[in-house]
Amino acid sequence: MAHALGHERIRIMKNPARKAAFVMTLIIALWLRAGAGGAQQADQAAVLKSVDAAVSYRFQNVLGFTAIEHYAVYRGGDETHAVAKMTVKDTYKKGAGKEYTVLSQSGSGVVVHFGLKPLLENEKTINLPGNVEQSWFNTTNYEMKLKPGGVAKVNGRDCFVLDVRAKREAPNTIDGTLWVDAQSGMIVRLDGTATKRPSVLAGPTHMMRDYINLSGFPMASHARAESDSMLIGRIVVTIDYSDYHLQLRENK
Repeated sequence: MAHALGHERIRIMKNPARKAAFVMTLIIALWLRAGAGGAQQADQAAVLKSVDAAVSYRFQNVLGFTAIEHYAVYRGGDETHAVAKMTVKDTYKKGAGKEYTVLSQSGSGVVVHFGLKPLLENEKTINLPGNVEQSWFNTTNYEMKLKPGGVAKVNGRDCFVLDVRAKREAPNTIDGTLWVDAQSGMIVRLDGTATKRPSVLAGPTHMMRDYINLSGFPMASHARAESDSMLIGRIVVTIDYSDYHLQLRENK
């Protein structure tokens, strides 16, 4: 058998076309073996380490910021005509949390009073010291697994894709997908379903949020939340963020 294989190898090497095909087959086989081996685990560990480092780096160095947030609420299948709108100034201070100043509001007073204003109060609670750490997208709060397929493009950025599962159930934690910058580990996009409904009247909430790189830190640029229930129907809330002003730690 070995003798026959030896003759076959000689015959292949004497034929240039067969030789090229034989070499390509070996290259592909070696590449597949490398992808199926322990390299994936090593890459995953490195990616998760960079995600944790990026979260910590942002917390340590962003001492405060202000931003303008534009909220819009849509009902049913119409995402063109908002039933209510609100524009607020968001002021964050490390160690103190967030404060919101309403700049303008329009549309349904009921939706503003019972929908948007409680949403802002909930954001204030989430961002209080001692609470905000529980909402971070890191390995302390989430089980994370690197998805196969390599780098994906999101908003023009090379990203690793992670499957994330929250370690605790809360309206502001999700089970879903996280895209992180392949170079820095900072969050670029999240997409998933809230692990806990905000109330017994609401249906499961699907959430997504995009982030931009601002002075080396991830800051939200657009968010969308959608829920549906038999009682109140389909509700979509969008948030657009603009006019950031960061206060950074010196010599960061």
